[in-house]
Amino acid sequence: MRKINLIVVHCTATPATRTVTAADVDNWHKARGFQCIGYHYLIHQNGYIELGRDIEQPGAHTKGFNSYSVGVAYVGGVDSEGKPADTRTPEQKSALRRLLVHLKESYPDASIHSHRDFANKACPCFDATKEYEDI
Repeated sequence: MRKINLIVVHCTATPATRTVTAADVDNWHKARGFQCIGYHYLIHQNGYIELGRDIEQPGAHTKGFNSYSVGVAYVGGVDSEGKPADTRTPEQKSALRRLLVHLKESYPDASIHSHRDFANKACPCFDATKEYEDI
């Protein structure tokens, strides 16, 4: 079992109205040279949590931190003009919180962070580190 001490929240950087599946992200990531989808979980607009990369495999989502982290992404993150925006639906917010609580129970030493804490990006287009500091 991998030692996990970091949970990183991402977005797909797609418009909130666009349907994106783990298979889509898998194709995008393979095109970038990844083995498979880089995230372990993908949260759809309706709150459905789709599995991505196997949790026992290091992710490909936060350079330099993948070996001991879990990557969680929600579908969305940009507005209709392509600018960063917190586009999470109420269902996504609820599902993301439930998933993070579950992951924190499974990995009590893990801290929750925004991808932007580790990269010069807007991702996940809200401050996940602050929003989930109570978990």
